[in-house]
Amino acid sequence: MLEVHNLCKSFDKGTVNEKRVFDNLNLNVNKGEFVTIIGSNGAGKSTLLNIIAGSLESDSGEIILDNKNITRLPEYKRSAFMGRVLQDPSKGVAPSMTILENMSMAYNKGKSFNLTLGVSKKNISHFKEMLSQLNLGLENKLNDKVGVLSGGQRQALSLLMAVMKKPKLLLLDEHTAALDPKTSQRLNSITEEIIKESLITTLMITHNMNHAISMGNRLLMMHEGEIVLDISGESKKHITVKRLLDHFDSLDLGDSLSDRALLA
Repeated sequence: MLEVHNLCKSFDKGTVNEKRVFDNLNLNVNKGEFVTIIGSNGAGKSTLLNIIAGSLESDSGEIILDNKNITRLPEYKRSAFMGRVLQDPSKGVAPSMTILENMSMAYNKGKSFNLTLGVSKKNISHFKEMLSQLNLGLENKLNDKVGVLSGGQRQALSLLMAVMKKPKLLLLDEHTAALDPKTSQRLNSITEEIIKESLITTLMITHNMNHAISMGNRLLMMHEGEIVLDISGESKKHITVKRLLDHFDSLDLGDSLSDRALLA
């Protein structure tokens, strides 16, 4: 479903502050895979997702999605077949608009519409049914402004909106990091249920090693722009945090994990 070929990316190119993030990075992700990604700050995790989403340009290399070269496709066109949830609960929704208006925009993604035409009464029962599956009571708050919702409720709504049109690829960039542990666990459960039901190919960045191990069917560890660990299948099923840390030590990567990852 996703192919990343010879990806190169540097920041502040040609200056004393030049930072090379990727030097011919390659990655293949099969259709339906749920990949969790861990690594230290500066490893290139978010940069990779930003390049795939089109919000950041690569210096060279190719991005192939479902056998289509999207390397030069602008971000707004990629959003028609990609879903994305960011770390900040306010980034994936319009806080000044109602739940109904937000969901209507997501439902009409890729179409031309104005707000009046976009909000259709015939979709209300469908939206309520979708919201009820979250078990957060949002189905009874369709006319509430999203800005009054809790962070967890907003992230759950963002996730629902991101997958509403069944995207080919879902990108989750630490989408539970800003939430308290209980809410984070609940949102992770919702995430797994949605991905399993819709069979959406997914890349999820996390600093929580327990989440990286328990969720998905493939785990990547990145360090200084490289994929230094790639496990799936039975190997991933039997991995533990201790074994993961031991493996990191055996790779002799120095301080490859941030305090956030270790404390999580």
